[in-house]
Amino acid sequence: MNVDIVIAQEEHFKYAQEICDTIESSAKLRGTGIAKRTPEYIQKKMTNKDAVIALENGNFAGFCYIESWQHGKFVAHSGLIVHPDYRNLGLAKRIKTFVFDYSLKKYPEAKVFGITTGLAVMKINSDLGYKPVPFSELTTDPSFWKGCQTCTNYEILKSKDNKMCLCTGMLYDPKEKPKDPPKHPFNVRIWNRLKAIKQALFLQNKNEKKDKKDNK
Repeated sequence: MNVDIVIAQEEHFKYAQEICDTIESSAKLRGTGIAKRTPEYIQKKMTNKDAVIALENGNFAGFCYIESWQHGKFVAHSGLIVHPDYRNLGLAKRIKTFVFDYSLKKYPEAKVFGITTGLAVMKINSDLGYKPVPFSELTTDPSFWKGCQTCTNYEILKSKDNKMCLCTGMLYDPKEKPKDPPKHPFNVRIWNRLKAIKQALFLQNKNEKKDKKDNK
């Protein structure tokens, strides 16, 4: 696999629609909630050099972009996607590592965070030194949470006042000395169990509210 990962620029505008389509189709296939992106928004990230793209001989292979919040106090990596033809080859980790190192150079004072329901992304984040945190430790910028409105789980987030959802919050603080290897290695079985418990609790709460409404 001869895939190059580079900082995306105006010359990569032609891939914007394919990137959006791949992100959306992947979310539908997994049955997970994800905020929708537009080609114009992807192109804006490319213009600002806040995105990276993976290409093989001109073919789109993967993508990820950087968001900054609260005047650079927080940054997040969003839209991480790998084209179906290049999956299960370790490319997602290569892209994530590349954009992680790039964002630390571009935003050296920022805390790097993310919210995700994907176990593969959690594993990659954990390997990079992220730790699970409550949403209260993430950005309070309302524009970040507004970006969740197109996610299928937004009503859950809204009902919890942006304090909890099916997503897990993860944070990397560059001021903290990273542990190598991580003190608590990522365990897929544990995270699967925690995710199932969270889903069951939200479903129970949703059903209780519906019953109360029906009984009025």
